[in-house]
Amino acid sequence: MRAELHTHTLLSDGELLPIELARRAFVKGTKYLAFTDHASLSNLERVISEGRRDAELAEEWGMKVLAGVEITHVPVRRIDEVVSKARKLGAEIIVIHGETISEPVEKGTNYAAVMNPEVDILAHPGFITLEEAQAARDNGVVLEITSRGSHCKTNGHVARMAQQSGALMVVDTDTHSPGDLIDQATATQIALAAGLTREQADRALVETPKAIIKRRWRN
Repeated sequence: MRAELHTHTLLSDGELLPIELARRAFVKGTKYLAFTDHASLSNLERVISEGRRDAELAEEWGMKVLAGVEITHVPVRRIDEVVSKARKLGAEIIVIHGETISEPVEKGTNYAAVMNPEVDILAHPGFITLEEAQAARDNGVVLEITSRGSHCKTNGHVARMAQQSGALMVVDTDTHSPGDLIDQATATQIALAAGLTREQADRALVETPKAIIKRRWRN
């Protein structure tokens, strides 16, 4: 069963209610899911509390769904503050919107994210440096390999930095619409295309996301 830990719903810029996203993901073969809508100080509480209600509903299908956030375009010097507030409000998983090559994310966001052990995943980190990847390894921050078209162009670079540093990786979709969801076979192809070995792909697709869920599930 697939694990997908980076998705968006109508609570930010996605197209579906959280529960509909969960249902569509379940039918696609997903058992472990996270709602991670874009968030900052303006909407943290709403995104977390409303996402959690549908996360609990999805348990009826045997899914484990985490209610979290993707902290997005927050000034670098305030990232730790927003991460801390998200945890206090009950965020079960925290993703940081990394320095993609297609968006004006503030320089230094990747570094701030990997230096904070409360961050679970650094999403689509673009041209992440080896130093940053090493910090991710040391602080338990997982680096994302993504299927999203506007962000996946640097997957190969992210994979190389992770391989050289020993940082963990996860394969996610950054889903915004139903067509973004993928099955396990497609996720495996994305991992291999990024340059992961079969063993690394299996770890990124199964072992690492399960470890994140085990650490954060209803904590």
